[in-house]
Amino acid sequence: MQVENLGKLEQELKARIHRNLPVSELVETAIKRGEGVLSDKGALVIKTGKYTGRSPKDRFIVKQKSIEDKINWGDVNLPVDEEVYNKLFAKVSQYLNNKDLFVFDGYVGAKEEYKMPIRVVCEMASQALFANQLFRRFEDKAQLDNFAPQFTVISAPGFKAEGAADGVNSEAFIIVNFDKKIVLIGGTQYSGEIKKSIFSVMNFLLPLKGVFPMHCSANIGHSGDTAVFFGLSGTGKTTLSADPDRRLIGDDEHGWCDHGVFNFEGGCYAKTVKLSPVREKEIYEAIRFGTVLENVVLDENRHPDYDDESLTENTRAAYPLDYIPNTETSGVGGNPNTVIFLTADAFGVLPPISRLTPEAAMYHFMSGYTSKLAGTERGITSPKATFSTCFGAPFMIMHPSVYAELLGEKIKEHNVEVYLVNTGWTGGEYGKGERMKLSYTRAMVKAALEGKLADVEYEVHPVFNVLMPKSCPSVPNDILNPINTWDNKEEYNKKAKELAGKFKDNINKFKGVAEEIINAGPKAD
Repeated sequence: MQVENLGKLEQELKARIHRNLPVSELVETAIKRGEGVLSDKGALVIKTGKYTGRSPKDRFIVKQKSIEDKINWGDVNLPVDEEVYNKLFAKVSQYLNNKDLFVFDGYVGAKEEYKMPIRVVCEMASQALFANQLFRRFEDKAQLDNFAPQFTVISAPGFKAEGAADGVNSEAFIIVNFDKKIVLIGGTQYSGEIKKSIFSVMNFLLPLKGVFPMHCSANIGHSGDTAVFFGLSGTGKTTLSADPDRRLIGDDEHGWCDHGVFNFEGGCYAKTVKLSPVREKEIYEAIRFGTVLENVVLDENRHPDYDDESLTENTRAAYPLDYIPNTETSGVGGNPNTVIFLTADAFGVLPPISRLTPEAAMYHFMSGYTSKLAGTERGITSPKATFSTCFGAPFMIMHPSVYAELLGEKIKEHNVEVYLVNTGWTGGEYGKGERMKLSYTRAMVKAALEGKLADVEYEVHPVFNVLMPKSCPSVPNDILNPINTWDNKEEYNKKAKELAGKFKDNINKFKGVAEEIINAGPKAD
């Protein structure tokens, strides 16, 4: 493919362009270039070096008049001057001169009226493979003849910035330029930056069209009922949505428009730490030829050791959705009947499942409480209690109220049942208690989705003010109220009030929250 046929951007890079290579050729090329090796099942296994997770302090948005009044600037959305971007773009262009570059052309957004054509330009064949497996692909190759991307990602992990001298914080940088419709990535090989930068772009553009963008997984039941699962990395979105009894729409990023839910992506980016063929059969079997495995250690027979966390706990597998046997190939579902908020509570005090009133749903969505798990970000080595607004603050570019209002409208319009599910600890805090059994969590989620919790008896948690079911099919009754699992009840109450105080401190950061929403939250006193 001649460079001039790829447009002005690629002409500036003066590189040897390899456009839309098939999976087999990308794998072969990556191996020849020493980017990775094959596992015993044929997955491409790569190491991402120093950066094994996202680097949030290195993600910037170019401050421009066209967007500056719409961005929620702060510690999450860091501003950078256009001059900084221009200088780094020039340096990256010079670095990529005369290199082999691997280009993926595809799109995000399964609904035709909301899809966005994207181009990903990669220094590494393995990252082009990642893009091919994660984003949506054109089935009709003729559509690529006159392809015109609405956004382009350039990934040059081999280029290292000079930190403050280049106007950034370190050698790594992820810079989103909305006017030029480019994401510029350097210094980090972690492919999640490619995926999440495009997600962040969609989170900005879709609300302007009245669409609610969500950091969630989604699936469909036999009767056509749609469910969505909100939660940060490590809370179980991918695992719980890959249900053999339900068709998977997608595992991470979706939009909710007037006509229902649609997936942004064409693949899954699943955590593989302690992956089990028994507990997570669908994910385990999806790791085969064409899958990209990040930072997974192989044994002497090239069999992945998913229990080995020597490189990072944030080991990942990137594979296309059709590697999962039971998927909704259209990537589209109806308006959800059930919404589930997933949290991994490191304090071990939240109920394993609780029903939320609409006001409580708004409260917990704005709070986005969970524990950051080791490896998902640089510097996180053990679970840390945190609040991530909208269960995805690092990717939500606009003010949280924009997304919260969209959710509130959808819940009320479609009379949606909302549940808070704790996939974290029980019987004690992290280090003392134990992680909630996946079999119990699956049973609770199944009961919620099938409407079997609609008519059971509930009790109000005295601290967290949520509705706890007194019974649930296939789950011991005594674990449904978390205080029952603690030997020291006084210590439980102390920890519960401590966490409730953190909820209160967090919600107080938001201005203008309605009183009925505040009153639906935990009681710290």
